[in-house]
Amino acid sequence: MAIAAYQKCINPACEAEFDTNQAIFKCPKCGDLLDIRYDWNKVEVPNKLSDFGKRWATRDNRLDFSGVWRFRNLLDFCADEYKVSIGEGQTLLQRNDKIAAAIGMDAGCVHLEYEGMNPSGSFKDNGMTAALSHAMMIGAKSCACASTGNTSAAVALYAHSCGLKCTVFIGSGRIAFGKLSQAMDYGAHTIQIAGDFDDCMKQVQDVCSELGIYLLNSLNPFRLEGQKTIMYRIMEGLNWEVPDWIVVPGGNLGNSSAFGKAFAELLELGLIKKAPKLAIINASGAKTLSYLVNDRKLTWNNGDVNMTEINALYSDYTAKNFSPRTCASAIEISRPVNLKKCLRALDTCGGAVIDVPDNEILDAKAMIGKYGLGCEPASAATIAGLKHLIADGTIDKSARVTCVLTGHVLKDSDATVNYHKDEAGEFSNPPVEVANNLDDIIKLVTG
Repeated sequence: MAIAAYQKCINPACEAEFDTNQAIFKCPKCGDLLDIRYDWNKVEVPNKLSDFGKRWATRDNRLDFSGVWRFRNLLDFCADEYKVSIGEGQTLLQRNDKIAAAIGMDAGCVHLEYEGMNPSGSFKDNGMTAALSHAMMIGAKSCACASTGNTSAAVALYAHSCGLKCTVFIGSGRIAFGKLSQAMDYGAHTIQIAGDFDDCMKQVQDVCSELGIYLLNSLNPFRLEGQKTIMYRIMEGLNWEVPDWIVVPGGNLGNSSAFGKAFAELLELGLIKKAPKLAIINASGAKTLSYLVNDRKLTWNNGDVNMTEINALYSDYTAKNFSPRTCASAIEISRPVNLKKCLRALDTCGGAVIDVPDNEILDAKAMIGKYGLGCEPASAATIAGLKHLIADGTIDKSARVTCVLTGHVLKDSDATVNYHKDEAGEFSNPPVEVANNLDDIIKLVTG
C-alpha cells in the first residue's frame, strides 16, 4: 500500500486522520465526511501533466490502458496489485461547433466530455475502479450501494469482476429500466425499497454499518479519487490546457466535489496555474443545491458550513413529505451527501449553480443527439444550463467550456422515445406511419 495516502476529516474543528486500511467513510469522531489526502513529498509526481501522455505508448500495461490508473500518481492510495481495471476511461472529448452555434457561443468554444463510453455506460466507472481497488486492498467480501441507476450498474459490473457479492438498493419506480437491466444482468442482488433515493441512501448506510458491508456510494471518498481523473482526461484532450469552465450535472454532488479536489491538488502541486470555474446544473424538481447557494447564500466558509440552513431545509422536506421529481433520474436527489465537499469545490473554483426545468433538459438532450452524441437526460442538464448562463452573461460566448455528459443515451431510452413520439419539444423527430405501398413510401422519402 502507498504510505503517502491517508484519510482526513473535512471538518476544520476535527481534522482527525485515519489510515487507508479502514473502510469507515464517515469520521468516527464527529460524523463528517472524509477526504483522501497525500503526503506529496512521498509521491512521484511528474514535472508536468503532459508527462502522463507518455503512458499511451505502454498501453499493453493494463494500468496504463486505464483512463483512471494512467494518472495513478495523483491517486496512488494502494499498491498496483490491488488496482482493479476493466478498461474504464476510454472516453471522448468532442468539440461541437453546432451546439455552440445553437446556444450562442463562438466556434471552438464548446466541448463535450462523453463518459457514456465507459464499460457500464456512465462516469460512475471512474469511481468504482478506485473504490473497488480499496475494497480489494482491505479484503472486503461484500459490497452495497443505493442507486438511481448508474451507480447500481457500475457497482454490479465492477464488484462481480472482483468476485464480491453485490447488493443494490433502488427506490420504487425511481430507476430507468436501461440501468436496472444492467444491475440484473451483471448479477447484483437488487432490493427495491418503498421510497426514493434518499430513503435508500439512509437504509444502505445502516445496513452496511450493521453487517460490515463495503459501501460504494459517493460518501466513500475513494470513489471521488477515481472521478478526479475525468478532469485530467479533459485537460489531456485540450493539449493539457485548463478550460475556462466545467459544466456538470448536480445530483449527489460527487462529481463536482471530485473535480474541485482535483484542481485544488493540481494547484498545490504547481501543475496548473489556475482552476476553471465550475457550473453545477440541477433539475428544478431536485434543486437543493441551487436553493441553498442562491437563495440562502450558503458557502464553504473555510469549512464552517452553516448546518442550521441545511438542517432546516431537510426538516421542511420531511414535514412536507417532499420527494424530488424530474425526468433526469440520475440527479433526482434532494439530500446530496457530498453537499459540503461541493461547497468547497465552488470555493476553490468559483462559478455558478442553477436549476433548469425538465422540458429544457429534454430539448437539450434531443439537441445533443441531433448534433452528434446521444446522452441520458441528466447529462443534457449541462447544455440546458449553459444556454442560460450564456444568455445572462455569466459565461462569455468566447469562453472555452467543457460539458460533462455523464451517461449513455441508452441508459434511459424511454425518455428519448417518448420525447420524439409525443412531439414534446422543438427537436422532436417522431416516426411517420405509412401504408405498405411503394408510391406512398417514395412520396415520404422524397417529400
